[in-house]
Amino acid sequence: MRLSARLSLSLIAAVAAVSLGFALYQTGAQSQGMKRDLQRQALMLADSLGRSAEPLLASGSFGELQQMVERFKNRETVAGVGVWAANGAMVAGTPGVQPLIWPDIGAIRGAVNNGWARTEFLRESGKALHVAVVPLRAAGATIGALAVLHDTTYIDSRTAALWKRALAGVGMQTIAIVGIVLLSVRLSIGRSIVHMTQWLRDLRTGANTSTPQPAGDFEPLAKEATKLASSLTAARAAAVEEARLRHSAEATWTNERLRIFVEGRMGGSRLFVVSNREPYEHRHGKSGIEMVTPASGLVTGLEPIVRACDGVWVAQATGDADRDTVDESDHARVPPEPPQYTLRRVWLGPEEERGFYYGFANEGIWPLCHIAHTRPVFRGEDWQRYQEVNRRFAEALLDEVAAEANPVVLVQDYHFALLPAMIKERRPDARVAIFWHIPWPNPEAFGICPWQRELLEGLLGADLIGFHIQAHCNNFLETVDATLEARTEWERFAVTRRGHQTLVRPFPISVAMSGNGQERHAGRAELLAAHGVEALYMGVGVDRIDYTKGIPERFRGIEAFLEAYTSYRGKFTFVQIGSPSRTGIARYHDLVQEVEREADRINRRFQTSDWRPIVLLERQHSHEEILPYYRGADVCMVTSLHDGMNLVAKEFVAARDDEQGVLILSRFTGACHELPDAIVVNPYDTGELASSIRHALEMPSHERLARMRRMREVVRERNIYRWAANLIGELSAVRMESEPPLLRAPARVA
Repeated sequence: MRLSARLSLSLIAAVAAVSLGFALYQTGAQSQGMKRDLQRQALMLADSLGRSAEPLLASGSFGELQQMVERFKNRETVAGVGVWAANGAMVAGTPGVQPLIWPDIGAIRGAVNNGWARTEFLRESGKALHVAVVPLRAAGATIGALAVLHDTTYIDSRTAALWKRALAGVGMQTIAIVGIVLLSVRLSIGRSIVHMTQWLRDLRTGANTSTPQPAGDFEPLAKEATKLASSLTAARAAAVEEARLRHSAEATWTNERLRIFVEGRMGGSRLFVVSNREPYEHRHGKSGIEMVTPASGLVTGLEPIVRACDGVWVAQATGDADRDTVDESDHARVPPEPPQYTLRRVWLGPEEERGFYYGFANEGIWPLCHIAHTRPVFRGEDWQRYQEVNRRFAEALLDEVAAEANPVVLVQDYHFALLPAMIKERRPDARVAIFWHIPWPNPEAFGICPWQRELLEGLLGADLIGFHIQAHCNNFLETVDATLEARTEWERFAVTRRGHQTLVRPFPISVAMSGNGQERHAGRAELLAAHGVEALYMGVGVDRIDYTKGIPERFRGIEAFLEAYTSYRGKFTFVQIGSPSRTGIARYHDLVQEVEREADRINRRFQTSDWRPIVLLERQHSHEEILPYYRGADVCMVTSLHDGMNLVAKEFVAARDDEQGVLILSRFTGACHELPDAIVVNPYDTGELASSIRHALEMPSHERLARMRRMREVVRERNIYRWAANLIGELSAVRMESEPPLLRAPARVA
């Protein structure tokens, strides 16, 4: 009995200690993760509100300020919103915010005095709060501050709940492991404990090397003891690995984690994706028909979902061998090894593609949504084609879902604004979401479109509309308010029209992190030498040649840099990877010529026999071809004049596993909200572009390292798989009118 007691106590203590250690680490990591998420979300909300509050405060429109902040008085976890003037006087606030926070709080004082955004966790009147403060500016001066308070008691509550589950798990694991071990020992002990003890002593001291192992009942004991030792070693290693993976999964979404998540959330439903571009093209090559995978973050994020539920992807056929690889239903099983989902191809004629894609979508909606000083063109015949193609895709999709109960449909981008309503009209049981990959302008700008009502009604057929950032969600809701008769619920970010509710949510798209960097890539000198250039420093830009990307502005910034900092002449070369696109549109054709002229002009001005400042590579490059430039560049420039997100910025960060390089990022991109450690610039300010290049090249190594590490952590945590999981999680939680309320599941994922 004494042996059993000692064995039991030892096992209990050891197993409990290891399990508690893992539980403590996991719970602490989750608590810190919730705080980091709250800080980021609070700053994004405060920044969005601050942009709206600045003109109101500057003009003294305190009544409108009060109306603006009161929209958030009943929002979940928001304790209050307040606006203070520079003299510390509160000019607007939600009820109850004055007793919770005062102008002498450090975060507000710092925002007003130093012009910096601040966050702070504090406790007022026994209540745990988080405050995010942004300065309000006008005419280059700080005129006040806006603070958003969140009630953080939910973090303590969730942490306590995590602890309860963890402790319960520790107890069950301890009882199970100790019980199994003790039972094995008791069943394996023979008649004589003395003989077993002697044998174990001999075994421990090595005295039994010439003595045979015990016979009879003790032989099974020896075998079981050996097996038990091996089993415990393997079990311990498995437990450690499982704990590591479990913790890693809380912070990092992977392809596999997304697949498992989708299997649980879809509940047997299939996913149907609609996009203009197909995930696989078939083309005639030298060795026959080849399958080509277009470089696309969208495919990276959505493919694991479609594969997990054997879904269907409906897309326009663009490969010259696509017709040779489909069956009589226009289906192709992809990928080839092994096939896991169905690609349904839709065929468009030249006239349809010209009116739908080049016309209404890219000469109308694209410039309408991008504030880049290109006038949108709206033609009646293009609008007719746009409607026809949307109906064509709707019919194809409805054919695919005909035999499906409760299908889940995910529509992609501005090409299919009419599609959600068309689907919902015929299949009200379908859960439908659309993700809008480009910005959404303010109501006045969107009002230019002659068919704005039809586009909004089409979009509001969806159960969920996703944008990259909160500001685009706000613009969309304001557009609906100004255009349609509908009930807009600002506290829930939802629109109800004709009895149908549409949720509007931000889902910042991202990329997958690159490999471990052990593969060999060409270095900077080797890359430049291939273009006949010798330089000490290299910059890189990767863009479609589009007027929204600010490529001419970028080149003029490089010219100003070489003018102002002459010591870098002959030492700095910028490689611009630019793939021509939509050259059938006159504005794009002219832009290609403008980019070429600017590069030639600047090169003629500064170049030498073995150096030139700009290397322009005008063709489509694969991600594998671009990766060496990302990893070899000292600086990456993203100078978009207006961009929903811009994945180039995140691709550059993901590629830099050496934690080097500096990102120069336009303030007019969605990515700048997530990557504040980039050098954020106004691409229209040539002088600022020039000084930012110098700042990047002369930045101290410790600062460069710290900035890149923080940006990589953001991209690692908020990668493309997490984007897809959040989108599917939110959509799967939508309660259809025919479902009882208890079936609704939590929407967001970690």
